Amino acid sequence: MPQLKSLDELRALRQQLQRDVQARTAAATTITVGMGTCGIAAGAREVMSALLDDLAARGINAHVTTVGCIGMCSKEPLVDVKRGDDPKITYGNVNPTMVPRILDEHVADGRVVEDWVVARVAA
Repeated sequence: MPQLKSLDELRALRQQLQRDVQARTAAATTITVGMGTCGIAAGAREVMSALLDDLAARGINAHVTTVGCIGMCSKEPLVDVKRGDDPKITYGNVNPTMVPRILDEHVADGRVVEDWVVARVAA
């Protein structure tokens, strides 16, 4: 980050960060990818790239974030999808070819892809 040289630069930075936070919280859906070393070794970077590319191509507004190890290393890559007040759904052993179906069925239409669920957390 560049060194701030004036109070005006600080104010501008604050306004930009506030806009960024508002953009993230405005999305009704949050998608979280486990990016611990176990996830990365299992292909989480490729899954994250596929998610970002597909979301942009489809014009879907979702907040995408990462976390470290989720704790189910044998199920990596793990992807959490949280839509509004619905339960958080964790998909396991996700690969880039699974991303379009998750986005079509769960994120866009609200239908959980039951075959790939490894965990649910109530809202």
